[in-house]
Amino acid sequence: MSLSWHLLAFIVAICLLVTVHEFGHFSVARLLGFKVLRFSVGFGKTLWSHVAGADRTEYVIAAVPLGGYVKMLDEREGPVAAAELSRAFNHRPHWQRIVVLLAGPAFNIIFAVLLLTAIMLVAGITEARPVLGPIDAASIAGRAGLRAGDEIVAVDARAVDSQRAVLLDLLDAVSGGSPVVLTVRNGAGAPRTSTLAINGEAERRRLTEPSALMSGLGLEFYEPPVPPVLGSVESNGPAARAGLQAGDTILAIDAQPVHDFQNVVTQIQSRPGQRISIQYRRRGVDASVQVSVLAQTQDGRTVGRILARPPPLPPYPESLLRHTRLSLPGAFVQANVQAWDMTALQGRLFWRMLIGRVSVKNLSGPVGIAELAGDSASLGVAPFLYFLVIVSLALGFMNLLPIPLLDGGQILFQTIEWLKGSPLSERIQAIGQQLGIALLVLLLGVTLFNDISRQFG
Repeated sequence: MSLSWHLLAFIVAICLLVTVHEFGHFSVARLLGFKVLRFSVGFGKTLWSHVAGADRTEYVIAAVPLGGYVKMLDEREGPVAAAELSRAFNHRPHWQRIVVLLAGPAFNIIFAVLLLTAIMLVAGITEARPVLGPIDAASIAGRAGLRAGDEIVAVDARAVDSQRAVLLDLLDAVSGGSPVVLTVRNGAGAPRTSTLAINGEAERRRLTEPSALMSGLGLEFYEPPVPPVLGSVESNGPAARAGLQAGDTILAIDAQPVHDFQNVVTQIQSRPGQRISIQYRRRGVDASVQVSVLAQTQDGRTVGRILARPPPLPPYPESLLRHTRLSLPGAFVQANVQAWDMTALQGRLFWRMLIGRVSVKNLSGPVGIAELAGDSASLGVAPFLYFLVIVSLALGFMNLLPIPLLDGGQILFQTIEWLKGSPLSERIQAIGQQLGIALLVLLLGVTLFNDISRQFG
């Protein structure tokens, strides 16, 4: 996927979600009688501006699309005419100020719920049953007695009916510190329980690193086997230079037969930097070539690549799918349930990250978010919309944290002033602002470090 595509998807997502957030502040402020001076999407140099309305509000699109702001009339930022003092932010009742500050995160959450409702109303809910694929006997899952064909029906006594639910509940359980007990059934047999033996806090934290949970536990969901056929071959890659083409069926690698595309991936990944022999069939004729395998970094380890992609995935068996059509009320209820579950889990994981139970490697900065935006957009409209749901919920949650400079920090200040009966001193506010800047710089540093680490291993 090209850099320009990722960048475009990222800009579209961030601009949309920032506009929703700032429109929350703007619309509620206008409704309550605050005077709004500027509504800006982005920071830095102004690319476009327009002044409109009785209050002569300036609408701005700025050059850096990583945020935005709504500027209101405020006596603390400059002189205010006596006739307009009642509309200045610092002269409005504290409860109104808090409502305006809450409106930004609230609009992000409402937007996510409405978007999720639309997705469910149009497409319904289609989820894959959590049936397990091959299990390594030496893994944590294997030692717990789990077997291929087992279907997970509960995690720590909480019923689950989809792969997504299993992933979220496993992450919650592993990071929570308690024993992880899976209830499974195989065929028509009675359910049985298996306890995953995870050794210590360090191992649990390692399992919460990106992409480490399922592989670290030795769990793998069933996937329909993909034939060992090259779907596409990247030009100037090792496969293309060796003469391999899209449509070639791989028969063997270094004389070891392969039966599906996963066999091809496994064998090539285990040979970084080596020269291998690939036997293939093209239009009924067998041949072989020598291929120099690239060595690339993936999730902190070196793997082999020949820069060829699989064919289109075969359809998932209908027997392993659950599809539910929903009415508008049903979709709205389900959207609220999912939004609440995701936000509550996000809160628990964030707290556990602060106390060291969840890896900070999960934090992503602009580069990581841009990659997710581009990847989801490349999969189609529905995955990109679901990406918007997740990021909008995250934006709403993060802005409610009691960090100065964020909405949550400002709400905390306003609440203290309300209870105190007088404004906070300039010194206290300055210390709070400096602390907020330091925390945000630290957070940005961690996310950028994670982004760079993911790119270069």
